[in-house]
Amino acid sequence: MELGTAVRERRSIRKFKPDDVSPNLVREIIDAARWSPSWGNTQPWEFYVLTGQSLAKFKEMNMEKPASGEAPSPDVTMPENWPEAQKARYNELGKAVFTALGIKREDKASRNQHYQNMITCFGAPCLILACISRNNVVEYPMLDIGIISQTICLLAHDRGLGTCLLATVASYPDAIRKITSIPDDKRIIVGIALGYPDLTFPINHIDRKRAEISEFVHWVE
Repeated sequence: MELGTAVRERRSIRKFKPDDVSPNLVREIIDAARWSPSWGNTQPWEFYVLTGQSLAKFKEMNMEKPASGEAPSPDVTMPENWPEAQKARYNELGKAVFTALGIKREDKASRNQHYQNMITCFGAPCLILACISRNNVVEYPMLDIGIISQTICLLAHDRGLGTCLLATVASYPDAIRKITSIPDDKRIIVGIALGYPDLTFPINHIDRKRAEISEFVHWVE
């Protein structure tokens, strides 16, 4: 696939087929992604790939914790406030998602079901958890995680797979560690749901909008 096409056509998949993804294919994608740039070539990333029984336990845990009333305690604090332009884009996306699902604002049960679908990776048969060391005291490793995560998403799209970057799946890191043996000295940053996209599902075809470059590019002469 031509690179520009992959960048434009890659999208967040919110409904996956149950078909398993070959471990060799996942390995090939990550092997190619390791050539992503990082600050000073430090390559601070570590990945934990969940499939089968471990992913089933993970999904069960992610359902039980909020149902029991336990508050999320992610290793990366979720932002509480956004600049107005960013908040408007976020709200616009939420509206597009619920419209595609046919969920009205007052339909709390359906909204909760969508949240449950999200924390169980939208049915993806594979989840990649991206981590960095707690000893990293500068922000660059977070940037590096973003770079390699995007590379993984593009490579997956090139191979006919879909992905969705999910911060919310990392809401209960202590419980995740019990399932995955991720050590305490690693921060769990984000999850990448991976699988074959269900293209019959309307939510996988919502209109995606991007700001014109005139809104965020400043030419300095």
